[in-house]
Amino acid sequence: MKLITAIIQPHRLDEVKKALYEAEVNLITVSECLGHGRQKGVDEFYRGSKETGNLLRKIRLDIAVNDNFVEPTIKAIIKGARTGKIGDGKIFVTDLPRCIRIRTGDEGSQAIG
Repeated sequence: MKLITAIIQPHRLDEVKKALYEAEVNLITVSECLGHGRQKGVDEFYRGSKETGNLLRKIRLDIAVNDNFVEPTIKAIIKGARTGKIGDGKIFVTDLPRCIRIRTGDEGSQAIG
């Protein structure tokens, strides 16, 4: 089992969800977050002076998958999120040692579904 965490541009969420559904990945948690990568925020001009905003609005996706869904999930996120420009985001894959479905008490791959 793996936990896939992706940080993407907010305007790409619908495309990522569509690609995930096409890959038969239906269980997803979405959160709004703030951050920046190499672009180091944005520069804006307010009343004639330059202001740098260090944190940009991003979307965080958390997706728990069984091992056979890891690559299809990653490919779907890339397909939906990629624009080819700086700031497209990152994908992190971490081991998920334990997962429990609260309603039934199922554990492991059964709990993920």
